[in-house]
Amino acid sequence: MRQTPGTAVIDAEQRLGIMVGPKAMRLAIEKAKNVGVGVVTVYNSGHFGAIGHYAMQAAQHDMVGVCFTAAGLAMVPTFGAKPLLGTNPIAIAAPARREAPMLFDVATSAIAGNKIRLAMRVGSPLLPGWVTDKDGTPIMEEKPVFNRDEFYQAPLGGTREQGSHKGYGFALMAEVLATMLAGAMPTMLAPQSGSKNHFAAYSIEAFTDVDQFKDSMDAMLETLRTATPAPGQERVLYPGLSEHEEVEERRANGIPLHKEVIQWFAGATAEMGLAPLATL
Repeated sequence: MRQTPGTAVIDAEQRLGIMVGPKAMRLAIEKAKNVGVGVVTVYNSGHFGAIGHYAMQAAQHDMVGVCFTAAGLAMVPTFGAKPLLGTNPIAIAAPARREAPMLFDVATSAIAGNKIRLAMRVGSPLLPGWVTDKDGTPIMEEKPVFNRDEFYQAPLGGTREQGSHKGYGFALMAEVLATMLAGAMPTMLAPQSGSKNHFAAYSIEAFTDVDQFKDSMDAMLETLRTATPAPGQERVLYPGLSEHEEVEERRANGIPLHKEVIQWFAGATAEMGLAPLATL
């Protein structure tokens, strides 16, 4: 492992990302406590899951957390005919005092890959600009999905006219921070190189007073939350608010599972001779 007081690079040796990721962010947090900022890159890893989780690790330590992922070949570049980038998500989290913390966690593609799989399960069509045909041309009408191999994913924005160059640029930014800084090769050049990640923690007290930061966050987030909604809209949200509310709801009332997930669990437990974890 290459390491300095404020940085580290980790070879995950093909371990599952959701096991390596928390340790990498904890290392970034410890470095930020010592020198103000900690940055850890990880390469040669399995899937990291929802990277907002790692950004929130830092926020829970009175830090601003940032995470980038680069992996896979699912998304075409703007004007491209074949996928050369992953959906390359970006996440940032910042704590507040009274308000729910800000948590922004999005793919740089027009739609996240797991939402496409969800659409396939429930039979929902994809909206215009979310995907391209096999030549890289954006599909601009609603299209039901029956086969994941029928299309490629488009960058955030969908088309050049709607700003797909921005999603493309953000995806490349993730490649630079997660892949190049780890000394790794991008998936477009090394298809079996695994997932690459960038974890950063910024200690708030190294930059400003923590109480002042949280008070300012509260003021900003409350202003957004109480802003006048547009006609026909219920309210204004900020990134992380609805997720925070959903966490509270599920902690109180449990986590709903899709029937196919319950059926999968039933099959898995039956193979092991265990009682089912849930029933329909």
